[in-house]
Parts: sequence; structure tokens; C-alpha cells
Amino acid sequence: QFAYVASHDLQEPLRKVASFCGLLHKRYTGKLDERADQYIGFAVDGAVRMQALIDHLLAFSRVGRDAAPAVPVDLEAVYATVVGDLAITIEETGADLTHDPLPTVSGDRTHLSLVVQNLLANAIKFRKPDEPVRVRMRTERDGDVWRISVTDNGIGIDPADAERVFVIFQRLHTREAYPGHGMGLAMCKKIVEYHGGTIGIDPEYTAGTRIVFTLPVAE
Repeated sequence: QFAYVASHDLQEPLRKVASFCGLLHKRYTGKLDERADQYIGFAVDGAVRMQALIDHLLAFSRVGRDAAPAVPVDLEAVYATVVGDLAITIEETGADLTHDPLPTVSGDRTHLSLVVQNLLANAIKFRKPDEPVRVRMRTERDGDVWRISVTDNGIGIDPADAERVFVIFQRLHTREAYPGHGMGLAMCKKIVEYHGGTIGIDPEYTAGTRIVFTLPVAE
């Protein structure tokens, strides 16, 4: 509730700050000294980054608040859409993505699409610079749940950070090394848990990262 109210109420004043910073940059860059240009640039970058953080926080807080009725969600179709959305990144990195046939589950298609997109995008982003990117999405039924995993051959996650990576705004790397806001896995966790599932890092896999999440079998 606090995150929703705070992020919602901060949007308008932050838009004003960002707008006036943009005007300063447009009108006065090159007309003052070099240090002033640098300071204006810092202000613009900070305002843009803060706006992105507020947008992400608002989206995070809305999971479960604006709940739509659960509907059948074909994860195979979701996967195809996400891969299409990531087509440029996949082409630029030469990533090799494969997947098992994916089930139909009950839930919110938009939210479940975010889970798949964040996991695949992270698997590509956190790659080793000297190895071809390989990402595999596997699935198996385990009683009344589907167990779905996304496995990559990237830089991996230290077991000591296995819980921390699912905390909102927590980053293991600098923005310069890996751009982002530290929201992706926290969003995945909130969405999966809202759907009655669990998510975590497989500690036994050490050739990269394997994230495993569960979703209830659709009735």
C-alpha cells in the first residue's frame, strides 16, 4: 500500500523536475561553462533514472492490486511473443534459445509474460563475454504444479546472493556493467507468488544460472 501511494503521488512532482531539467539542458548547454554543463547533465540523468524507478515501483505495487480474473494462459504462446520482442537482442548476441513444450496455466497473461520476459532477458544480459549464449527453458509436471526452469551458461549467481537477488532494487553489479534497476527478479517473485507458486535459484547448478519456478496446474 505504501509503495503504491508513494510511487503514485511522486509521479507528478517528479515529472516537473524532469521537465525543467530537460529545458535547462536544451536551452543552456554550451552557453555556460563546462562544469555547469556537467551538472545539468547529472541532473537530467538523475531525473530520468528516478522516473524509471518510480514507474517500476508503481508496476511492482500493482501486482495483485489490479487483479484481473484468472484465465487460461498458453505459456507456449507467451514464450513465442517474448522471443519475438527480444528478437533484436537475440540477434545481436547470437543467443541460442531452446525450450520444452510449455503448458497452459491459469492466471494473468500480462503478469506471466513479464516473468518469462524478465527471466529470458536476464539470461541473455548476464552472459559471459567469451562464450556463445545458450538458454533453455524446461518444464515438468510435479503432482499438482508445473516446475519450470530457465537455465543459462552465463556469469552465474553466488549462492550467498540467492535470496538477495529477489529483493526489490538490489543489484549485484554496477549500472555501467549491466544496465537495469534491480527490479526484474523481485517482480518475478511477486507475480509467481501471487499465482500460488514459488521461485528460486537452483544451488546445484554451477555452469551459469538456473532459476526454477512453479505454477499450479490449471483445473
